[in-house]
Amino acid sequence: MKTGGDKNMRIQLVKLAHARSGDKGDTANVGLIALRDEYFPLLVREVTAMRVREHFKGICKGEVERFELPNLSALNFLLHESLGGGGTLSLMTDAQGKTFSTALLRMEINVPDEQARALGLS
Repeated sequence: MKTGGDKNMRIQLVKLAHARSGDKGDTANVGLIALRDEYFPLLVREVTAMRVREHFKGICKGEVERFELPNLSALNFLLHESLGGGGTLSLMTDAQGKTFSTALLRMEINVPDEQARALGLS
């Protein structure tokens, strides 16, 4: 955890969630599941499709779609055009997108200090 400007903490998603990823053709699928239900609103606010696309800049060539699953305290992302054509066509090391979950968990988000304390993150 790092302290950013404006009384915010920078927290990696690995402190807030776990993830699972896979593929369908040239689309990577990444599920992000809050470790605690209280973390879910923070994930909804901070882990937008635009931020995920920026995080995967250079890998994700298409659009990123985000789906909310509040009953599971989870978000699901589809990263289109991310696997070099897919498992049978790609020369990528991870043509099935299995490591995308680990990569997403390395993303950092801003959490106001007060909220971080209330959630037990500081």
